[in-house]
Amino acid sequence: ALFLKGDRMWHFAVSVFLVELYGNSLLLTAVYGLVVAGSVLLLGAIIGDWVDKNSRLKVAQTSLIVQNVSVILCGVILMVIFLFKTQLLTLYHGWLLTMCYILVITIANIANLASTATAITIQRDWIVVVAGEDRSKLADMNATIRRIDQLTNILAPMAVGQIMTFGSPMIGCGFISGWNLMSMCVEYLLLWKVYQKTPTLALKSSKVEESELKQLNVKKESDTKPAEGVQLIVEKDAASPVPQQEKEVGCAGRIAEPFITFRDGWVAYYNQPVFLAGMGLAFLYMTVLGFDCITTGYAYTQGLSGSVLSLLMGASAVTGIMGTVAFTWLRRRCGLVRTGLISGAAQFACLILCVISVFMPGSPLDLTVSPFADISARLFESEPLSTIASPGDTFEMALATGMPTLFNESAPGIGDPEMSSEPVPLISVSLLFAGVIAARVGLWSFDLTVTQLLQENVMESERGIINGVQNSMNYLLDLLHFIMVILAPNPEAFGLLVLISVSFVAMGHIMYFRFAQKTLGTQLFACCTPDPKAVSDSSPAANTSTV
Repeated sequence: ALFLKGDRMWHFAVSVFLVELYGNSLLLTAVYGLVVAGSVLLLGAIIGDWVDKNSRLKVAQTSLIVQNVSVILCGVILMVIFLFKTQLLTLYHGWLLTMCYILVITIANIANLASTATAITIQRDWIVVVAGEDRSKLADMNATIRRIDQLTNILAPMAVGQIMTFGSPMIGCGFISGWNLMSMCVEYLLLWKVYQKTPTLALKSSKVEESELKQLNVKKESDTKPAEGVQLIVEKDAASPVPQQEKEVGCAGRIAEPFITFRDGWVAYYNQPVFLAGMGLAFLYMTVLGFDCITTGYAYTQGLSGSVLSLLMGASAVTGIMGTVAFTWLRRRCGLVRTGLISGAAQFACLILCVISVFMPGSPLDLTVSPFADISARLFESEPLSTIASPGDTFEMALATGMPTLFNESAPGIGDPEMSSEPVPLISVSLLFAGVIAARVGLWSFDLTVTQLLQENVMESERGIINGVQNSMNYLLDLLHFIMVILAPNPEAFGLLVLISVSFVAMGHIMYFRFAQKTLGTQLFACCTPDPKAVSDSSPAANTSTV
């Protein structure tokens, strides 16, 4: 909980800090988002490989320290910038201030990479070992972590937002730095206690040992047909590793090693039996139907206030928690694979409301308006750019939405003074958010299903690299959805973005359906039965990894 709360506070606050520093412009925030997404996309497999090759305690402690120290350093640097921004602007023609911006973004990116490593090792590896062979316990632990994540996603930004609103950004920096310093010490001690109470965490199998074990198991069980064609990888007793003669690696080999790791990680991900399930989850990131700056910005153009949006965010957190409860209930009664099918169908059914909202009164959908009209007008006709609201309004908006948001010129009363002040009908936007909020039940249940499938079916020695590549896939689709918005930024095109988003969600669930069909075969639509405690895979080739 401490890790999640500190992580959520920092991710919320850093965007607001960058907006405040750069004259109420989203430029630094956009650069930061691009750097973070690109870094995880390129380094996800390498981070996961590092998690696999080192002891669990070392990985957890190192990533924890690097993340918190980076956040503390960023907080201190931001405090210095806020205090001496005027002086820094005059030194070296402002280049010193620019270097401070670059330093903040660089260190913040390091913190995010360390946070990724921490999430992989704790939420994808440690939790599996602690749960042992008890799949129900693993499901309950996953659901509990997700409930904590949903709560902190609301409470952490509210806490920081209140401090920054009634105090100042500098006080907010100091609070976050102090929180991370305190939580780092507490988390370090808690990790050590968990490690001491769970001796199996000290045992880590090598890839060669697990590959040989799987080949033996495949020969023994090749004639059996499982009820569910996924395999729970049972923790193997530690055996003394066979000493291998290490080859001396030259300079060229060391340079090429990260690229080889990157390639092998993606190949290994493709060869996983749960590849289609992971791809299905990644496709859900290609959507504007979430409570991010894009959807909330659109809501502002349709006349919703910050207070209403904050209530909607609270409702989304409640339905997200309901999704975690639904996951544990469905998994016990229908099995893990079928839970994903039911959750996906529920999510898609709710998103039909979003499709209907596109064609209802109040929708600004107008396909006759070119998506590039706004961009071309600004580039070639020298029209002024939209401006951010005042700092006080910015913090109120950020508190409600989780990120700073641009007011769109098509909002009532904003931009063109001759624009009619008649209120926009709320039927369309109401249906849109009703669908988004209701779909959170199926979304989080589906997310937990794929998470547990990855935990149960990826070899212990490959959990890090496979989950690292999964994070990279998620970030890749997330980047594509931002690019989609950049290409069609006007509100008249938002309805088209909704239709594209629902199409990608549908494609993701079709991929999962194909996975479930290959897994369950003729039992796909059979009467719901709980998962067996452990089942073997009937497809030996699919379980073979190249890493």
